[in-house]
Amino acid sequence: MEIIAELFTLMIMAFALGMDAFSIGLGMGMLKLRYKQIFYIGLTIGIFHVWMPLLGILTGHFISDRFGTVAQYIGGVLLVILGIQMFASSFKKEERTIIKPYGWGLIFFALSSSLDSFSVGLSLGIFGARTVAVLVCFGIAATVLTWAGLIIGRKFQGYIGSYSEALGGCVLLGFGIKLLIFI
Repeated sequence: MEIIAELFTLMIMAFALGMDAFSIGLGMGMLKLRYKQIFYIGLTIGIFHVWMPLLGILTGHFISDRFGTVAQYIGGVLLVILGIQMFASSFKKEERTIIKPYGWGLIFFALSSSLDSFSVGLSLGIFGARTVAVLVCFGIAATVLTWAGLIIGRKFQGYIGSYSEALGGCVLLGFGIKLLIFI
């Protein structure tokens, strides 16, 4: 039963993190990409959402082994800060520069949408989450949400962009508070 609860929590976190990729995908989807391009973009984002949290988890395990309970508080605070930042940035009215979703532009797109996964991976590493479960959940959620964002962006031309990122920020904020309360 504990494993199911952890997987459920991880899927919600993965969904929250994937909302960033979804939001960016909505914007990129307005470029009228071919479905083959959408497929490759989603896979690339998914791969980055596996490697970045893996680096975070490894770093988190190292920190946890060295600093114990203090590291758990740091992990909770990181999630709270990330959630607040993600929520606040969803309401900024500045225009994002359009980066072409191929070559270096795709690498930049994948890296920028997965940086928050490193921080969450760091927190999860500190708390001792199951690494394989984290990576599978994060990779699948990011890939599917990127595909969804790109396809919906093609069709609706950006009606819901900032709201999805705000929702993701609220979820991360909630989990950060939960982790701080139940240490």
